[in-house]
Amino acid sequence: MATLDSNQVEEEFVEAKSNWELEKLYVDLASTKGKALTPVEKKFLRGLLCGCSPAEIASIVYQSRSSSTVRVYLSNGLYKYIEEMLSNAAGYSVKVKNWSRVTYLLEKAGYKKYRFPLPAAIIPKEVQKNQETELVKMPSTSIQDWGEAIDVSVFQGRTTELAKTQQWILQEGCRLLLLLGMGGIGKTAFSVKLAQEIQDQFDYVIWRSLRLSPSPEQIIEQLIQTFLPTSDTVISENIEGRISQLIDFFRHNRCLIVLDNFDAILAGSDNYATLTASHQTIKNAIPPFLLPKIQYRPGYELYGELIRRIGESQHQSCLILTSREKTPEIAALEGNTLPVRTFRLTGLNQSESLSILKYKGLFNISEDKFRVLSEQYAGNPLFLKLVATTIQELFNGNIDEFIAQGTVVFGEIRAILDHQFHRLSQLEKHLMYWLAMNQNAVSVQQLQKNTIPGLSPRLSQRLILEAVDLLHKRSLIEQQASSFLQTPVLKEYMIERLIEENLTLSEEQESYFLMSQTIFAAHLKNHIKQSRLNAEI
Repeated sequence: MATLDSNQVEEEFVEAKSNWELEKLYVDLASTKGKALTPVEKKFLRGLLCGCSPAEIASIVYQSRSSSTVRVYLSNGLYKYIEEMLSNAAGYSVKVKNWSRVTYLLEKAGYKKYRFPLPAAIIPKEVQKNQETELVKMPSTSIQDWGEAIDVSVFQGRTTELAKTQQWILQEGCRLLLLLGMGGIGKTAFSVKLAQEIQDQFDYVIWRSLRLSPSPEQIIEQLIQTFLPTSDTVISENIEGRISQLIDFFRHNRCLIVLDNFDAILAGSDNYATLTASHQTIKNAIPPFLLPKIQYRPGYELYGELIRRIGESQHQSCLILTSREKTPEIAALEGNTLPVRTFRLTGLNQSESLSILKYKGLFNISEDKFRVLSEQYAGNPLFLKLVATTIQELFNGNIDEFIAQGTVVFGEIRAILDHQFHRLSQLEKHLMYWLAMNQNAVSVQQLQKNTIPGLSPRLSQRLILEAVDLLHKRSLIEQQASSFLQTPVLKEYMIERLIEENLTLSEEQESYFLMSQTIFAAHLKNHIKQSRLNAEI
């Protein structure tokens, strides 16, 4: 390997001087190191500031394809000095992790030179001040494929949630994040907004929707083609080997992958019809309730292996999933201080909900009427948008008339809730009905002690615990301390569903929901009337 004198060293990567405060950076790093940087260290630093990878630096400096020497030099020297310097300044631990993060970290620390447009002849002092403090971002060099990602140029609220999830990913090294929430809560929009906020800190950004249920082989093949389009690497012939190659790529590159609508590949109650039918032929030999776990549709089980490997393996990338339901793999791997985490998206607050209604054209809304709408739909963004459209089109923008007509669950809102309800087992449906009858939050112990009247035989405590756990993982009940409850719109849906079906459940031999139709129906109607009255007070 050829040696380089100091003059030759200073001639390489000179363009870094025009974009970076090099001399200040040299001095600060020397202070951290305890002595001046060597000419080679300065050269490698300038190479990184020019956006060159260790392999590209090796090619330019040593005319060699091997980057091992440069990588060792950086890991044992510059990276450590940069980490220590920035950690001391920030007051918390800062890690380089990858060569591509060096420019981001140093720019964030203020070592990037600002570029300003040429001044006009006369510029107001206020405008001039704004221009002088505005950082002109350089074009991102990452490879991005946003697929079917939606437009989030108009995005309401979620400031706290965005800050929290960004911290998990960027500062705490979360490598698998599940965005969990019921239908309409805004998981897709949130995933796009979150990815846009942190895209500059990743070498690759890939966003995909699983709404049309692509096979796991298709998704893995797409990722392989994106990450290794012209690589000399021999692609493994079996799918397990390809997953291993993906994990290895995640170790050497910072990749952000979003898989939206993950619940589209999960099984619903219809997948258990055959099993249920076979059980019904055996009387008194099987449990009265089947309680199937959340699992994948036949042929999609490989997704479970993919997310398990990504969650368990050590790497510097992140996979984000959006789903209405939490899979067993994530439940087993997640933890508050672990690199696998779940973030539950709940409804918008009242000011954010009001912004949505105004954006849809509803102005001059009285505070009490707005509060009724906001609480009825629990700040669900999609539900509020659908309701606002209905108020505009059918009630000429008159919110009072809409509230007076009394129907809360209708149209697309009903369809969304129907979709989630039909995925439930019989026991889960019964518990949903029972929870709807309670005004207050109910604990697991209360459910175990006071099971649904008429159930025979009495359900075991284990089954009730498992059913509550499943409903929580399906985003259909919310937790308050150690108790659970339904949102007002879901409670309304459950009660109206019973009334509309004329309590046909109580007439079925296998339902075990045995109550007087007349008394029960009257109780339900009074319950709805009282709930609406309380909401309007």
